[in-house]
Amino acid sequence: MIIGIGGVRILRALGYDRIERFHMNEGHSSLLTLELLDEEARKAGRNWIHHEDIEKVREKCVFTTHTPVPAGHDQFPLDLVNRVLEHGKIIFEMKDVFCCKDLLNMTYLALNLSRYINGVAKKHGEVSRLMFAGHTIDAITNGVHAATWISHPFQEIYDRYIPVGERITSASGTL
Repeated sequence: MIIGIGGVRILRALGYDRIERFHMNEGHSSLLTLELLDEEARKAGRNWIHHEDIEKVREKCVFTTHTPVPAGHDQFPLDLVNRVLEHGKIIFEMKDVFCCKDLLNMTYLALNLSRYINGVAKKHGEVSRLMFAGHTIDAITNGVHAATWISHPFQEIYDRYIPVGERITSASGTL
């Protein structure tokens, strides 16, 4: 709730009203989609969510999944969600978008309300497509070009303790 709903509210309170894209890095922040749905409904003068709101929120969101095992995806019983979240009513009314069985699955919430989804490596993308059938999941390999991104003090440590023969050679040079 804090990083999702609270995150959107903090951004708005700071004057960031025209954010075009929200990135959810794993399902932990996916409740931000509920806050965005509320905003869309309020803009339209409604206190209920319409399919058009879902499409507008979907266009604003991208999602990166990192966890290739089911146990790493947060799920909460709907009765708990209804007691804790002011958005609980939305979830009950639109179970097909937000839930799996009688659980709020944070990953499915993000998957269903994002226009773009990716895993963090080629193999992870393959595994994620199997885990979340029906969703288009790209793969983006995380990486850092150490020669340009590591601070000078760390470069000196690596130079001192990692012999040149043990360094990784890539297309862009020796790391």
